Amino acid sequence: MTGAREPVIRTPDQRIRVFVSSTLRELAEERRAVRAAIERMQLAPVMFELGARPHPPRELYRSYLAQSDVFIGIYADSYGWIAPDEQISGLEDEYTLAPRQMPKLIYIKRSDHREPRLRDLITRIQIDDTAAYLPFDSPEQLGTQVSADLATLLAERFDESRALAAPLESDAATSLIARVPAPYTTTIGREREIAEVRELLSRGTDRVISLIGPGGIGKSRLAIEVALAARGLFPDGVYFVGLENVLEPGLLLPTIAYTLGIRDNGEAVLEERISRALAERNVLLVLDNFEQIVDAAPVLVRLYTVAPTASFLVTSRIVLRIRGEQVYDVRALGTPGPNAPGTLERARQSTAVQLFVDRAQAAKPSFALTEDNAGAVMDICRRLEGLPLAIELAAAKLRILTPAGIAERLKQSLPLLTAAVRDLPDRHRTMRATLDWSVGLLAAQDRALLEDLGVFAERFSLEAVEAIGVGRSWDGHAIDAITALIDGSLVTQSEVQGRPVLSLLAIVREYALGRLKERGEADVMRAAHADYYTALVRRDGGHLRSTSQVATLAALTVELANLRAAIRHLVYTDRLDDAAEFAWGLLIYWWIMGLFGGVRVWMLELLGKEQPIRSRSRAIAWFFALWGEMWQRPSEEVVAGLAECVRLFTDSGDEDAAAMALAARATARVQLPQPDIETASRELDDAVERLHRLGNSWGEAITQVSLGRVAWLRGSREDALTHFQRASAVADAGGDLFTRSVAGNQIGRLLLVGGQVAEAEEVFRRTLVDSVTLHHEEGVAYGLEGICAIAAAHGDARRAGALSAAAAAIRHRIGVFDVEAFTVHELSLDAVRRSDPDAVAAGEREGVQLTMAEAVALALPEPERALATEALSHW
Repeated sequence: MTGAREPVIRTPDQRIRVFVSSTLRELAEERRAVRAAIERMQLAPVMFELGARPHPPRELYRSYLAQSDVFIGIYADSYGWIAPDEQISGLEDEYTLAPRQMPKLIYIKRSDHREPRLRDLITRIQIDDTAAYLPFDSPEQLGTQVSADLATLLAERFDESRALAAPLESDAATSLIARVPAPYTTTIGREREIAEVRELLSRGTDRVISLIGPGGIGKSRLAIEVALAARGLFPDGVYFVGLENVLEPGLLLPTIAYTLGIRDNGEAVLEERISRALAERNVLLVLDNFEQIVDAAPVLVRLYTVAPTASFLVTSRIVLRIRGEQVYDVRALGTPGPNAPGTLERARQSTAVQLFVDRAQAAKPSFALTEDNAGAVMDICRRLEGLPLAIELAAAKLRILTPAGIAERLKQSLPLLTAAVRDLPDRHRTMRATLDWSVGLLAAQDRALLEDLGVFAERFSLEAVEAIGVGRSWDGHAIDAITALIDGSLVTQSEVQGRPVLSLLAIVREYALGRLKERGEADVMRAAHADYYTALVRRDGGHLRSTSQVATLAALTVELANLRAAIRHLVYTDRLDDAAEFAWGLLIYWWIMGLFGGVRVWMLELLGKEQPIRSRSRAIAWFFALWGEMWQRPSEEVVAGLAECVRLFTDSGDEDAAAMALAARATARVQLPQPDIETASRELDDAVERLHRLGNSWGEAITQVSLGRVAWLRGSREDALTHFQRASAVADAGGDLFTRSVAGNQIGRLLLVGGQVAEAEEVFRRTLVDSVTLHHEEGVAYGLEGICAIAAAHGDARRAGALSAAAAAIRHRIGVFDVEAFTVHELSLDAVRRSDPDAVAAGEREGVQLTMAEAVALALPEPERALATEALSHW
């Protein structure tokens, strides 16, 4: 549901945004009623708390309207203020700039005293066939009507979405991982900064723009709003890369790759794949919380050197100090002057006060800024120095305190608390003191829980919280304590892929962990955290080989940051054998998701400790360390190293792991400058026999794929087809969707080469659905190419050209390339190009504009299209 294309229904993680336009003072109560109505429906209000502001930047209005899906206009008597050099008020400007296709709900308060220009605007609205309008008398009536109208509108759009010929939303191909997070509260007081940073990005002269400021000042929120406002500047995409839990500089590239959808399977140098993916693409990468890995900043220089059309927006507490960096200091919100009179009029002029009022009304809907409390609110904002997070924390206390009570407590507490942390810069000191004050108001067990939550990374489940709470003071009271922390704005609750999750802001997590360290309990809680996730890996790792593979992949991905934190802790505290087992238990997960790069960092660190470890642990570490070498820098030393892994696994009594290492050694022989194909084939046959005997169907299937590739390279297509079909059958029987899709694409290619077009089409349809289900973009590209070849064989030149171009765009975006033998669709495409070049060219022009969802819809008939639609809705 947007103003730019046919409306479709979004998933819960993409809340529909409702833009509310009205004057502020005249309609304050009505605005509160509308906001409450919107939030009751779990939608996101986009509200400018200055109403029709002075000097409204038209570009900023466009940006906010571009982010919104529904326009609500509320009009009473006032036309609104007209800024200097403008001909119309901001009120009319907003209505004019709303896209014609955007649903518009207009509410007009009954009145006999309307200003003439507003009467003219209302007349214009009444003849506008894109707007619906109704009169109202009271805020209560308005709120009820808005709820009813939004419900009706959503129902209508749902019906329309089901009728679309290609019902897959274009955004569906954008990974949830990469999407710019949706701000669930209104951003207040940052209009100028958003416009200025967007202008810096639009110039294109600064390769890296760094938003610099202390914790709690709103860098991440500003980056999110800029990213949303700047989407029009970057037609090839805006990607949000969260670095909050990335502590090793070596993980910068793997994290960027993961966000871009690039699988690090070790087969190519990661930096080269990222460079390839970014080449000639006008994209923006937002790198949030860079200060933890500032030593990796030179990597950005290398990336923007090879990808001159990519731009980087960084948030950091410290300057990166690299070539091409433009520093933008993020300042606090405007606070009332020290001698400003405590009047309602003066309070409303402060952006800090506006933020306090907005968050206060979220905590206590009946709150209103009045002449009686304006002075106290101004004092609160001054004492908190305009720090947005500090103001939000203070506003949350209105559930139990009055503004005067909050101001008095801050007056008593902040000077003492800031004096205790004089080693911090001014605003860092104020933020820390505010957290101390806010946490100090909690009950003892709630405070203890908050501090213990500091060991979690990014997001976590209630189950995980309860598991680490055994023996803690809050044991058995987790739900009540979590509720108190949510009420205090210290913990947030959301839903990811249908799973309820909890999270802390980065600075709150940092604070909580600091308190744990001060009490000497950080290591105890980190160990409990690592133990929980170690048990989770033991419990769920085996499901990756079963019919629960897809669900397990999704569940583990929600927990990825905590999995990383757990293995990092195990290595750091010298629990090296546990770390190795943790890594090996997720071998299939790392493999399918393409996360080998990060594991290699931890395993090399493990080996570098030179401490006594079990033979099996050493074999695991060397296996991960050599995997990338096998593909990128093949040598006899790599083959010998994997042979040592086979020996160590065998000596430790793990025949299964030894067979996997044997298959890897055979694959390494094939990569040598002078491949030893015969020995590799014998070793792969041996590995398949062992894995079959041991019941490792996943290992058996993936090794059969390797045998098929070797046979194909030897020129024996019949043998290759046999191995791929065996791999597919074993994977299918074991519920291994990933290997079935990999094998299926190879089968389809060989069938095409053999002229078996109908059989190939059936295989490619299935593997395309499998790849979409797995969120495996590389497999999607292969599937589209296969169906491109089918279309070409049937003489459907335009469709073939479109699918080929769409697949090429995906390949480019995720940095994938193949040897010529594996791009067999080109032969079919070239043939139809010779007979109908204009149709192929027309299709290619269309194909480059297709989203992944549209390309998949073009490739598949029913019922496969419906299956893909459902799978893409979870991306």
